[in-house]
Amino acid sequence: MRKRETEDKQGGDEIEEQQRYRRRQQDIIFSNDAYDDYFIGDEYAIKVRNLYKSFRLYHEKKSTLYEHLVGLFSKSRGYEKLDVLKGISFDVKKGQMLGIIAKNGQGKTTLLQILSGILKPDSGVVKLSGSTVPFLALGTGFQPDLSAIDNIIMYGLYLGLTKKEIKQQIPEILAYSELERFADTKLKHFSSGMYARLAFATAVQVDPDILIVDEVLSVGDVSFQEKSFETFLSFKRKGKTIVFVTHQLELVRRLCDRAIFIQNGKIEKIGRANEVVDEFYNFYELEDKSKSKIS
Repeated sequence: MRKRETEDKQGGDEIEEQQRYRRRQQDIIFSNDAYDDYFIGDEYAIKVRNLYKSFRLYHEKKSTLYEHLVGLFSKSRGYEKLDVLKGISFDVKKGQMLGIIAKNGQGKTTLLQILSGILKPDSGVVKLSGSTVPFLALGTGFQPDLSAIDNIIMYGLYLGLTKKEIKQQIPEILAYSELERFADTKLKHFSSGMYARLAFATAVQVDPDILIVDEVLSVGDVSFQEKSFETFLSFKRKGKTIVFVTHQLELVRRLCDRAIFIQNGKIEKIGRANEVVDEFYNFYELEDKSKSKIS
């Protein structure tokens, strides 16, 4: 009995924190008076201007008080500044699907985290008009010692649903994720695929204006991937605004209206999806040829 009370208390604390986080996502605006005119009108769902973001890479580990004191007077900072985003600007009209493509380490995930309210930019302007659901780290806040049903409720609250709404949708979520037999099973006994399916099936119950998507179409086995793909097509047909990051460039061609190619933290090209994907291939083909000539 005491164990159950402890779990309920932990679950309640987790839900409260998730709700606070969710409320921060409702209207993400990093503003600047210089751009007031830029935000006039309601044609766009997402507006971004001059976005910069950097991180510190620390190289020295100070484990003693003496080392910390010496570090205060040392000319060496012990870290280097890594500029991840360098003046990113773009717009997304309502109902559009925008693809973001880049090789690893070029800043696309950082950009999505800023759009989702997880990170704050060093400078720049971001405005998202409407409710937003990020599909970045599916299952954030899942508790391994709680059952699938308990986690559905907690995750649904985190995504902005009411408790009544999420309870009504539990049968549909379990059916969609193909986990009806495991409704009362604790998540610590789930495989990674089962875990991801449950998170995805819960997340798609939300009806947001804007979806921020990072590679979630690769969730589960082939049949479930086809199901998730069809789900995102339905969001697109409903006129939702979608920002989509993937390494599957043919999906960008097939699904997206426009695309952005990011290279070294800057926009290399922005425009129609087909043209941007072609530019991506051309860029790295020319780069590879250049490297082979040097070698």
